Amino acid sequence: MVESTLTAIGRVTKKAVIGALKGTGEKAQAISETTADLVKVTIEEAGDLTVAIEKRVGEIASGVVEAATEVGGDLFMTIKSTAYDVVKAGSEVGADVAKTAVAATVGAIKAAAKAGTDISKATKEAVAGAIEAGDEIGTQASKAVRDALIASIKGAKDVIKPPPE
Repeated sequence: MVESTLTAIGRVTKKAVIGALKGTGEKAQAISETTADLVKVTIEEAGDLTVAIEKRVGEIASGVVEAATEVGGDLFMTIKSTAYDVVKAGSEVGADVAKTAVAATVGAIKAAAKAGTDISKATKEAVAGAIEAGDEIGTQASKAVRDALIASIKGAKDVIKPPPE
């Protein structure tokens, strides 16, 4: 097993997700609810949203992916749903969806790399999850997420399709 190098919030996230998984047995729902709750609390409690988004959200995504790796969850489903959940939860508490999408995607990709999985596929799933969330939030969010991911994530432009009409 790979030694964890998570920060405090990443470790808390990992433990919370593992606890939710063991407690409910419903992997997708447990991961989704726990991730969203942690993102909301982290952003709401932060005095400086930029710091919370750019650092803490990525740490939460890493913790979720590491937890899924440890309990044997579907890593790529987890990566996609984590990016989606982080962006949606961030938007619900007033965070910048573009920055949130980038932070969640980077965090998920880094955790996937530590897990030794296919980085290209991890990138594709993280980007897809963030895009789906942006599309669901609205037209402006959809464009902002796409633009931020293309500018910040290597390989994102190969995955991103035009927004729905």
